Amino acid sequence: MNQPWTQRPRPDRLERRIEFDDYESTRTFLERLNALAEELGRFPDISFGRTYVNLTLRPEDGEVVGDPEQDFAAAIDALL
Repeated sequence: MNQPWTQRPRPDRLERRIEFDDYESTRTFLERLNALAEELGRFPDISFGRTYVNLTLRPEDGEVVGDPEQDFAAAIDALL
């Protein structure tokens, strides 16, 4: 089951785990995420396995999560 974005403190960040049915779906999502990141010039921290992807979005200003991170999270959600 896919979880929504969670905001975590110290340091402030957004995190999300996305699970997929198979490796092909995971790979397709990662390719789409790469294209989005290149287009926006924003790059999440990513860890992944065969059927999951963990994402962390850190604030551009290094301080607090704001609209840029929320907008990026929404753009990532739209890839699903």
